[in-house]
Amino acid sequence: MAIFKYNALDAEGNKREGTIDAPSIDLAISALQRRGLIIASIDPEGKKKLGLTSSIGFFDRVSGSDIVMISRQMTTLFEAQVSALRAFRLLAAEARTEKLAGILNKAADDIQSGSTISAALANHPNVFSPFYVNMVKAGEESGKLDETFSFLADYLDRNYEVTSKAKNALIYPAFIIITFGVVMSLMMTMVIPNLAKMLTESGQPIPIYTSIVIGFSLFFKHYFIFIFFGLVIGAGALVKYSQTTKGKLVVAQARLEIPGVGDVYKKVFLSRIADNLSTMLKSGIQVLRALEITGDVVQDPIYAKVLADAALDVKGGMPLSDAFRKHEEIPGIIVAMVKIGEETGNMGEILQTMAKFYRREVNNAVDTLVGLIEPFIIVMLAVGVAVLLASVLMPIYNIASSF
Repeated sequence: MAIFKYNALDAEGNKREGTIDAPSIDLAISALQRRGLIIASIDPEGKKKLGLTSSIGFFDRVSGSDIVMISRQMTTLFEAQVSALRAFRLLAAEARTEKLAGILNKAADDIQSGSTISAALANHPNVFSPFYVNMVKAGEESGKLDETFSFLADYLDRNYEVTSKAKNALIYPAFIIITFGVVMSLMMTMVIPNLAKMLTESGQPIPIYTSIVIGFSLFFKHYFIFIFFGLVIGAGALVKYSQTTKGKLVVAQARLEIPGVGDVYKKVFLSRIADNLSTMLKSGIQVLRALEITGDVVQDPIYAKVLADAALDVKGGMPLSDAFRKHEEIPGIIVAMVKIGEETGNMGEILQTMAKFYRREVNNAVDTLVGLIEPFIIVMLAVGVAVLLASVLMPIYNIASSF
């Protein structure tokens, strides 16, 4: 048994400190949590403090999972009638990182100074998006903050699932292609030149396809440094161009036109649009404001422009379905469902149905894409390796046969 000294907060937000006997620190934490305490720090008595909120370097950052957890905890605290100030102090005390604890404490200070929760969160735009802040503001106005934070936690979970599904589908093909590129570069600069020297010294005639491969290899070896710097400069110029307004549109359009991959991105963005609009409309935010916020968080300049144009049309008195119909990026099924929502007055539920539909479509599209990409890449790599080996091995075989 060991003695551990702890600092904690109880359910009322009062500070508690003391000692506890336990075989290990994990069992000590479990015992304190069963008492309803929220642990701020715990350490073996007489030893260096082991803060639960401590972290260093790269890991001291606020992740999407942190925001989901905060939203879940806020739901529970508001359901228990805990005041906003005390709720933020409690969350800061058990925050995963020091950075997150500092943000929550700063928000608590702003609330204590008379600021609303949404205004306090708006002071940290890198952590809380405009969508998040406006949802909280709607919850304040409706008096349903517990439901709002529950909505936000569910939404962030769904959004993370869809986005990560699409990104993960591209990791394997990218890894294979990069690996193949590295191997081919090593072959061209180290292996082929040595074989070319041996073939030339043998005096045997070299097939045309072998001569072509040797020519590429020697060019790549002699001008590798220029090729490398050219690629680096080109990549830097492309990145800089993609950060301009025109460049963002060009890159976004090119991304949507890639066979197979573009279809996945379209469905990801449509799912995000439907989910954002549904969540905000069901929380009492007006259509015009919901369109403006969704345009800020959709993370694609093409669809952001579509939503901005639709917002202008709605502001001019046009129904949302007619505003969407003007843009080919919005499928007819969404236009039809939005029109039904306008006629029935149940647009939030209708859009929620569309969001579920496109989440399923994303999953199916990703599975199909992965199923097609893997054999395609394997075949292409096999052909490339076969051509390279044939170009090298056939002349060697001919030399060996001549003796």
